[in-house]
Amino acid sequence: MRSLYADHVLERMQFMQEGTLQQRLLSCMQLAIAEGIFPRATRLPATRDLARELSVSRNTVLNVYENLMAQGYVTARTGSGTWIAENLPEGSLHTPRNAAVIDSMTAKPAALSKRGASLLGHANASPYQWGAFVPGAPDVTQFPHKLFSQIQARLNREPDVERLIYSSQGGCMHLREALAEYLSVARSVHANADQIIITEGIHQAVDLVSRVLCDPGDQVWIEEPGYWGTRNLLRINGLKIHAVAVDEQGLIPDLPARSRAPKMIFVTPSHQYPLGVHLSLERRKQLLDLARKHKTWLVEDDYDSEFRFSGQPFPSLQGFEPDAPVIYMGTFSKTLYPALRLGYLVVPKALAQPLRVAAAELYRGGHLLVQRALAEFIQKGHYMAHIRRMRKLYSQRRRFMVSLIERYLGAAFLPLVNHEAGLHLVMNLPMGCDDVAVAALALRRGVKVRPLSQYYMHPQERRGLLLGFACVDERQCQDAFGTLKGCLAEMGII
Repeated sequence: MRSLYADHVLERMQFMQEGTLQQRLLSCMQLAIAEGIFPRATRLPATRDLARELSVSRNTVLNVYENLMAQGYVTARTGSGTWIAENLPEGSLHTPRNAAVIDSMTAKPAALSKRGASLLGHANASPYQWGAFVPGAPDVTQFPHKLFSQIQARLNREPDVERLIYSSQGGCMHLREALAEYLSVARSVHANADQIIITEGIHQAVDLVSRVLCDPGDQVWIEEPGYWGTRNLLRINGLKIHAVAVDEQGLIPDLPARSRAPKMIFVTPSHQYPLGVHLSLERRKQLLDLARKHKTWLVEDDYDSEFRFSGQPFPSLQGFEPDAPVIYMGTFSKTLYPALRLGYLVVPKALAQPLRVAAAELYRGGHLLVQRALAEFIQKGHYMAHIRRMRKLYSQRRRFMVSLIERYLGAAFLPLVNHEAGLHLVMNLPMGCDDVAVAALALRRGVKVRPLSQYYMHPQERRGLLLGFACVDERQCQDAFGTLKGCLAEMGII
């Protein structure tokens, strides 16, 4: 079997036509060393071995090694072979390839498709995903990593073949069964394992249902304000987006006379994102009536319903009526940790097979070993125990955040919707102030907040800041809040 060194040299020499064999081989190795493809302070293959792998004479390789040594690219260690030098000769830094790299860095931007340019033009994903006050970030340090690793290690010792190949069945059956049982109890979701499709989070779930159930140009409704990630996915899939206002009772499902009914309505009924209201009983009935009448799919995003800290939990919209036209989406990103990249869809029976096949075609499902471990984690009660612990911790942190706002800023800055739930709250700001500028100033001072105005599709007077409290302890929270208060004072808001 050839070494990687020989493979690289053989590949590159195919594009070299000028010079003798020895000259071409020398040039290849100089470039590979200068570019770091052959790392510094590593050992080169023995001359005899490399000659055999390249099907050239050993004398050719010996002469190349001697030239490399004379030029300072390699050194010889008695009894230990030939090693690439730690400090390369100055001339090696000015190879033609390096010049091409520099040129490419200063070249004009590549031409993108209209769709690609639109996606980047509306991109909103933050590079900051941890710390005060990143909205929606769970405290990933509190997850029982050791316990979960032990489950994984045991299952991984002798894995079944089925867990090492592509998944075309909507994910691990053990996990789908565990989820069907859990969701029935915790969220009043009516479904069996065959109706559950494992995804890599909410984004993939939105992409799947919007691609398979909508055509470009179809109208869909989203909440105003609403989650920018859903909005951007629908836009990139060519759908016509209509933002529907949200009030203290949730989305207002009003379809004007002679208006075209939407193909889908995306809604967060249990804890509206980002305002935090829940969809009232009357609005739920109206929404379901509208969906049944116009054959519209309701897509329920139940992203963090596990974290309600007072009062009765609100059941899912999916389980509100038998055979409701609802596609239910959930994720483990908030309850466990985002990098797990696991979520799920619960779909009506008529959609189960088509969406399962489409998911296999589009995404080639995997991560089955992790899914199997998560199934056991749920079935043995560890998942619910973790949620109970985190619910208590997040409740304490939310109360502390509210107390800081009340003590240092006053009641006018408290959330207009004060439901005790979720991993963030919206701090109210005076009408018309520049919440984007406040967020930018806070970021320069090391505090990460998101402006409420960026969650609206259309201009609004209302202003606020999304403050994530879940991933910061009380000391960090107080220090960061002091910095944020200073930003508000500097901008004349307080």
